[in-house]
Amino acid sequence: MVEIKTPDQIAKMREAGLVVAAIHAATREAAVPGATTKDLDEVARKVLAEHGAKSNFLGYGGFPATICTSVNEVVVHGIPDTKTVLKDGDIISIDAGAIIDGWHGDAAFTAFVGTGHAPELIELSRVTEESMWAGIAAVRNGNRLVDISKAIEGYIRRQPRPASGKYGIIEDYGGHGIGSEMHMDPHLLNYVSRKRGKGPKLIPGFCIAIEPMVSLGTARTHVLADDWTVLTDDKTWSSHWEHSVALTEEGPLVLTAVDGGKAKLAEYGVTAAPDPLA
Repeated sequence: MVEIKTPDQIAKMREAGLVVAAIHAATREAAVPGATTKDLDEVARKVLAEHGAKSNFLGYGGFPATICTSVNEVVVHGIPDTKTVLKDGDIISIDAGAIIDGWHGDAAFTAFVGTGHAPELIELSRVTEESMWAGIAAVRNGNRLVDISKAIEGYIRRQPRPASGKYGIIEDYGGHGIGSEMHMDPHLLNYVSRKRGKGPKLIPGFCIAIEPMVSLGTARTHVLADDWTVLTDDKTWSSHWEHSVALTEEGPLVLTAVDGGKAKLAEYGVTAAPDPLA
């Protein structure tokens, strides 16, 4: 069952989303050479405390940290620790969430640590982020879930191939409904699958976390013995971007973007819905 939200509930999710945006800003600044991934987790904890929000990651299925920190070939669900020290030239995906009055926000971004990154890494992150925005732009009244998947995959497939030969769209993980829980129906593929059909129709009150994950090689992954850390099978580096989005009567609202998605959606000819907290 897909949970449809009221305008008041979407406003609460917007509050949680802005806390996630604040975590992103603080951890992006802290992701420097010499910092440990545990340092970034502590930064996130402080931001949550400052906003009176709760973590929706800590304790989820036994997850032991406040955020996920996935470095280089780690795709998702990297566990912060004191042993992983960021180095110049690394890339890191930081996935963060927050709960306000029982309503959830969830978003991720890829950051560049230090300098000297290969052009194909910069392009990998750009392609992944832009595919996310293409998917967000497809969150329109009357569309179906598959239209989001189609927009994400279509954007990636249209890009020039990297030096490695291809972009791998990670198949084992994808987006998800969000609201009174962090992970809810429906599951969102980042590619089109005939087996899955068209999926539910998008109507006002529909909320979804859109999160493409793309590697410089394979789409296949495996999980380490900690039961969380996901790596690409061929050890190629990957990028992960995510925003939580609500569909309103007036269009999409990007709950975890500071401006509600206004600037980026305009590039796709889409007008973002008014911010309920403005």
